[in-house]
Amino acid sequence: MTDPFNAQMEALGAFIRRQRKLANLSLRQLAERTTLSNPYLSQIERGLHQPSVRVLKLLSGALNVSAETLLAQAGLLDAAAGGSPAPETERRGPAASSVEAAISGDERLADEQKAALLAVYHSMVKS
Repeated sequence: MTDPFNAQMEALGAFIRRQRKLANLSLRQLAERTTLSNPYLSQIERGLHQPSVRVLKLLSGALNVSAETLLAQAGLLDAAAGGSPAPETERRGPAASSVEAAISGDERLADEQKAALLAVYHSMVKS
């Protein structure tokens, strides 16, 4: 049986990888945008390393995902509790991160289906 912490890190890594692919970024391009190394980002995506809050903030900016969403994916913020919204969330609307999290967290959907739903959602809520 897998450790819940390891499962959380693997889920976070998979979420970051999906967001990177949705943004059409290679691992090298993401590394350049965040000033993090390729190997470190690879370890995060494979769930082998727990990123700090600073690293999550860098990733949120590079991937255009709210820091709140990444913190919730990392298990550092209770998505149901809400907390104070990140600036990106305020600009896109309060429901944006919850919709993205719901799509990303639905285990019934394949990664390709999640990517398609997120792309459609983002295209419809763009200002």
